[in-house]
Amino acid sequence: MTAVDIQITIDAEDRLRADLYNFLGLLLSGPPDEMLLAQSAALAGDDTDLGKAITQLAQVARVTKPKSVTREFNALFIGLGRGELLPFASYYLTGFLNEKPLAALRADMTARGIARAPNVYEPEDNIASLMEMMGGLIVGRFTGGAADLDAQKAFFNKHVGSWAGHFYDDLAGAKNSVFYASVGAVGRAFMDIEREAFRMIAE
Repeated sequence: MTAVDIQITIDAEDRLRADLYNFLGLLLSGPPDEMLLAQSAALAGDDTDLGKAITQLAQVARVTKPKSVTREFNALFIGLGRGELLPFASYYLTGFLNEKPLAALRADMTARGIARAPNVYEPEDNIASLMEMMGGLIVGRFTGGAADLDAQKAFFNKHVGSWAGHFYDDLAGAKNSVFYASVGAVGRAFMDIEREAFRMIAE
């Protein structure tokens, strides 16, 4: 299947889902620069929980400066020794880093033709990478084309759904969160939607 064929078979709703996964992954992989803050500020939501969270994120982005959000990101995720939060599946599921959830993810990544970028040194089960993986599976960025809903559900339930909502709750309530409190609210609302949608897919 060519790239053109893949593009045709992905409907608008799935492309929007992938875009939101990728957007969250980008915001969580490093502090947003002026351009990404401007893009965030231009977002518009609706009256749904997710839409309200997106509206709030846009409002916060309009008054956020790159320097302040860099300090916030460092306090949350880097810190002196470690940040306020450890955004890794292994930590949330076992209390330790580099545990069985990471090994299971690496096996699934290999099976799906997903490789860690050469300039990324964190364990692959970090929240930013998992958001990007979900986005890539939806649009077929990896080997084998776009994943069907059953494959998306399996990956989500195994590697994302069991802990990402808890992480986003922690991010929304973290002591150092200002801009990222709104990111946490968007992530939590989106994870709730995805979990419920996948739950309705027949076993």
